[in-house]
Amino acid sequence: MKLKETLNLGQTDFAMRANLPTKEVVLQKEWEDANIYQQIQAKNADKPTYVLHDGPPYANGKIHMGHALNKISKDIIIRSKSMSGFRSPYVPGWDTHGLPIESALTKQEGVDRKSMSVVEFRKLCQEYALRQVEGQKADFKRLGVTGEWNNPYLTLAPEYEAAQIRIFGQMAAKGYIYKGLKPIYWSPSSESSLAEAEVEYADVTSPSIYVAFKVKDGKGIVPEKAEFVIWTTTPWTLPANLGISVSPVASYVQVKVGDRHFIVAQDLLESLAQTLNWEDYQVEAHYQGKDFDRLTAWHPFYERESLLMVGDHVTLDAGTGLVHTAPGHGEDDYHIGKAYGLDILSPLDNQGHYTHEAPGLEGIFYAKGNKLVVELLKEKGALLSYSEFVHSYPHDWRTKKPVIYRATPQWFASIDKFREELLEAIETQVKWYHPSGQPRIYNMIRDRGDWVISRQRAWGVPLPIFYAENGEAILTAETIEHVATLFETHGSNVWFERDSKDLLPEGFTHPGSPNGKFTKETDIMDVWFDSGTSYAGVLEARDYLTFPADLYLEGSDQYRGWFNSSFTTSVAAKGVPPYKAVLSQGFVLDGKGNKMSKSLGNVIVPEEVMNELGADIIRLWVLSVDSESDVRISKEILKQIAEAYRKIRNTIRFMLSHVSDFDPSKDTVAFEDLRPVDQYMTAKFKLVVNDLLSAYDKFEFASIYKKVINFMTVDLSAFYLDFAKDVLYIEAPDSLPRRQMQTVIYGILRDLLPLLTPVLLHTMEEAWKELPGVEGYVQLAEFPQAVDGTAYQVLVDQWKLFFHVQQGVQKALEEAKNAEQDPIKKSFEAAVTLYVNEEQANALKALSQDLDQLLIVSHLDLVTTPAPDHALVLDDYAVSVSRAQGHVCERCRAVRPEVGTIAEAPTLCHRCHQIVKTHYPAYFEAE
Repeated sequence: MKLKETLNLGQTDFAMRANLPTKEVVLQKEWEDANIYQQIQAKNADKPTYVLHDGPPYANGKIHMGHALNKISKDIIIRSKSMSGFRSPYVPGWDTHGLPIESALTKQEGVDRKSMSVVEFRKLCQEYALRQVEGQKADFKRLGVTGEWNNPYLTLAPEYEAAQIRIFGQMAAKGYIYKGLKPIYWSPSSESSLAEAEVEYADVTSPSIYVAFKVKDGKGIVPEKAEFVIWTTTPWTLPANLGISVSPVASYVQVKVGDRHFIVAQDLLESLAQTLNWEDYQVEAHYQGKDFDRLTAWHPFYERESLLMVGDHVTLDAGTGLVHTAPGHGEDDYHIGKAYGLDILSPLDNQGHYTHEAPGLEGIFYAKGNKLVVELLKEKGALLSYSEFVHSYPHDWRTKKPVIYRATPQWFASIDKFREELLEAIETQVKWYHPSGQPRIYNMIRDRGDWVISRQRAWGVPLPIFYAENGEAILTAETIEHVATLFETHGSNVWFERDSKDLLPEGFTHPGSPNGKFTKETDIMDVWFDSGTSYAGVLEARDYLTFPADLYLEGSDQYRGWFNSSFTTSVAAKGVPPYKAVLSQGFVLDGKGNKMSKSLGNVIVPEEVMNELGADIIRLWVLSVDSESDVRISKEILKQIAEAYRKIRNTIRFMLSHVSDFDPSKDTVAFEDLRPVDQYMTAKFKLVVNDLLSAYDKFEFASIYKKVINFMTVDLSAFYLDFAKDVLYIEAPDSLPRRQMQTVIYGILRDLLPLLTPVLLHTMEEAWKELPGVEGYVQLAEFPQAVDGTAYQVLVDQWKLFFHVQQGVQKALEEAKNAEQDPIKKSFEAAVTLYVNEEQANALKALSQDLDQLLIVSHLDLVTTPAPDHALVLDDYAVSVSRAQGHVCERCRAVRPEVGTIAEAPTLCHRCHQIVKTHYPAYFEAE
């Protein structure tokens, strides 16, 4: 028998090399075959329900790291709730309507939209969306995300569309839906109206021009030789100019410059003189803004007049104090134009080209109109100055092209009619986890205009509105419910497949249609109305879910998107928010804090990371980042995460290997019978468990990561498991010290593996299979219960002195290791003397009779005499290190004076001799 065979070297099939890309796929197939998700639901059937409602990702393209952050975060929450006393079903969803799918078909797949009917095109859109759903679904499942993958919700599903129509009907019944002609964001590139949530800002270079409007009728107040001066950065809107707005309280002056007479705000005169190069000017007259009310000027290049109007919206921050007003192209312009009875002129078509209402510019794209308008102004002598400047300008967030403000007939949801209800609900009915969450959505809803809900596209849910012969819109409870029922049975394509009369209830009549003829609306709903009614199509439609949801979790951009649209429609229709709490996350950036883009070559793709490192590495990255703000990822960051994972895995592997012969039903040692150091580690872990449970409950992922890493590297690897080798390897298999340590290690594994399962589910499932005394899947296990930590904290605090002196011992050992003469390379070669006071000596002795073992040295003396000069002096104690007397025991590697004196075992110390003689007599027989 060899001496090595007398050691407890530990055994486990939990491999050192993770091989996650291969193992994860095998495990996921096993879980799918075992229907683990349904097993979890069955286990928790009678528990309180916790519903995290999934915000639907858009069904287009491969998933990116933002998707991974979002879906894994949700999965961590769902799994942690399912393991801590809740029934937490998860229904994933997809947003499946909208322009990007139309664009993908025409641009990527070469579909000729104009060569087919709307119905045919919509069917192609549906097929494309469903293909995208399947692709993304496979990637989400590969990330380890659990849920009802066989029964997700899709916004194109007939039953979902019907629920959406019914919410629209409830809002219409309350008078919140109306049709109006007012300026809204219009995207020429999408040929559709946009809601505020669909607009983002980017820098552009625009012209800056000053234009003179000659007085037409000064009504004896202003001479007809005078000219009103306006400033604009959108020359293309001048063909739509119908007026000039002035401030009622501002003072204005008439200035003679050469042989011309200009009117501008008095407070801006000095700066304007510099801008317009008025070197020699003379103030001729003074006016008050209110004096100009209803005077008229000549349009600078058309034979029509522009009305002078008084408006509170005019400020003197910039410009001239006189504002070019085009009611068809600006919100303030619209309101003052309506007040003064002006037409709402918007001489552009859906693609942004001028119509016949802009003579001389017909068919020209509005952006090119800037240059032509400037040339017209020059010809007429109306252009006083031209320059260019860079500023932030609204863009279509899908096409990334500039948008315009354009008046078109649209359907709106009136926010004004229930704004106060919305604001009150924000403040009193929702918990906003992000500190800026509540003020962000409050300010957005407080300041937003009415919601444009109509879109001039094909792929979406039709607005269920009919028109009578006299043009009156019909949206009654009866007609809307009838359409909802049709959609529920046939899907929304039926709207485009049937004539209007076949979509109305049988025998329907209306006083506006004496001949019984009707037409139907051709616009579809804003896709934010689609996803924003998911609570109705999912939470209320599935009896195992609850409304309102307990939590909505999405990116921080959703305060203007899904959080907002869901909140708005729910309060409008139901009187309550659709969620009890909202958690938002930042964006995923590269390692330097830059946005990811193919052109920069900094894109990290989840699929590639999973194939190289495994899904558990991405999941651990999600846990590690503080997603309250923007988060970073790069190959270097993933390398660091993989290293942290390796430490976790190897620590668990070491622990598993040393409980392989431990039977918890027979070998467990009661807490009161543990050594003080084992009680300390038990208490320390109990407190860590409390912290982890609290962090899970508060969704503080980064805190979980830090606490787990710190416990496993500092408390376990660097302390308890480090000195444990002298017990686990060396003591007899069934000895009390070994069983004491195994009890602690087993208890930590039994609770730690479930606690890490929501994050590292593949790795923990693999480890669970190797843990004695447990059965089934760790995903079906429960989190440990939180405990009263008072007594445990007292116990942990008692060990502060030990760790205080341990630091000094380690420092002294490091100095001895680096000594020029006779360096002591290994701690087991050292004898340490601790110079402490009486109180410290008694306290340390009470902690352990084997302090040398805990410090991993061969000999330790505790003395209360003054320290010699060569000792390392620290705050309130000193340490000296010398070479331990004796020889190295071949079995335990400690230096003992008796090694070489035992005739039967000259290479062993007393302890090892007794263990081998008692438990492995064959070793001596072989000798």
